[in-house]
Amino acid sequence: MPTTAQLVRKGRKKISKKIKATALRRTFNARLRQMTPTINPQKRGVVLLVKTMTPKKPNSALRKVARVRLSNQQEVTAYISGEGHNLAEHGIVLVRGGRVKDLPGVKYHLVRGKFDLSGVVGRQKARSKYGARKEGVVIKETSPSEATPPAEENA
Repeated sequence: MPTTAQLVRKGRKKISKKIKATALRRTFNARLRQMTPTINPQKRGVVLLVKTMTPKKPNSALRKVARVRLSNQQEVTAYISGEGHNLAEHGIVLVRGGRVKDLPGVKYHLVRGKFDLSGVVGRQKARSKYGARKEGVVIKETSPSEATPPAEENA
């Protein structure tokens, strides 16, 4: 325990919080050819490899992961959540932070239902986390030819 005189002289040291998802904290500046510090909730990336990993000890499974090159030229390993996926090499994905406790080195998740990664098919609960649409709801996209023409005025 420091004395009052020591605290007046030196003060207390601020404990800095450790950053876990570091790849989302910087952006590549192509003009200066260097990284600049920024804070991003998600980043876009290109899939380099889709593979399975085995979890740490007491668990046993084949977890689906993807090696992704982010828009800031960094390569990360990201977890593909949910049952089944349509991801292949060169696919465009959205990466968010969030580690997987039983996979060492996997500190990122892929966002389902965005870009080339489809939502989980047949998902009924917690749909927003897996990019799943509501059953029975059909989203109709109108083409320019089907759009109603503007009403003509009688002169």
